[in-house]
Amino acid sequence: MLHVWQNHWSTYIVEADFRFISESGLTAVKIPVGWWIANDPRPPAPYVGGSLKTLDKAFKWAEKYNLGVIIDLHAAPGSQNPFEHISSKDGSQDWGTTDTNIAQTVQVIDFLASRYAKSPSLLAVKLMNEPLAPGVSLESLKTYYRDEYNAVRKHSSDAYVIMSNRLSSPDPTELLGLAGGLPGSVIDVHYYALFNNMFDTFTVQQDIDFIKTNYSSDLSIVTRESGPLTFVGEWVAGWKVPNAVKQEFQMFANAQMDVYWRATFGWAYWTLKNVNNHWSMEWMINNGYISLKS
Repeated sequence: MLHVWQNHWSTYIVEADFRFISESGLTAVKIPVGWWIANDPRPPAPYVGGSLKTLDKAFKWAEKYNLGVIIDLHAAPGSQNPFEHISSKDGSQDWGTTDTNIAQTVQVIDFLASRYAKSPSLLAVKLMNEPLAPGVSLESLKTYYRDEYNAVRKHSSDAYVIMSNRLSSPDPTELLGLAGGLPGSVIDVHYYALFNNMFDTFTVQQDIDFIKTNYSSDLSIVTRESGPLTFVGEWVAGWKVPNAVKQEFQMFANAQMDVYWRATFGWAYWTLKNVNNHWSMEWMINNGYISLKS
């Protein structure tokens, strides 16, 4: 297993990708990590060592090409949602059910902030990706975010601190009060025309209209002049429209960027590379599906 990961780390994202990101006019990279990175090079099974060395290398490339780095704690101990992308064990969701895994998560953020605080490329630390309601309670999440904010501030006075809204929460403004009182805080929201059955029958124009109305409104609700910054931390020009042509993908991508540019901290495409071309920003740019504004 170790050699598989070593090959992946050394070949999938390389220095040339960071050069491409910079030359394309993008200004930052968001790098997802798992909690076990703090135990590198000997993380607990079934994880393997090596991810910390890879993150160190990414910071060096970011510094070389004048890019900011957003460290994204994508997988927290105990799992903050039951999905595979956060390394849930058999679909379980146990984060926040004990003081132990909350404290362990704080230690991970403290470790990462301490290690990279002196790097000129450290732009932000994202405290957790996509905690799912109601399994993650608002009370425990706020307590955690406050402790994590303090952990970052212990090492850096200027790195932004990103707080992800809960998935399935009925109130998109539930973190505004907390984040608004913590300087340098950012609210993270994710917008997809996927993962909901209502998109199954949408036409090209219906998807575009949904972005321009619903998601535009949602973003306006959390973007306050006197509040925290806002970050569309994930979006993609992928959808459920069958047999779409290049021009339609271009229209869809442009409609999203027109809305997401209004986020006061910016946006991040998910992801740079993917086996599905339309989920790969590198492929989308190289093939003329996405044209970035100057």
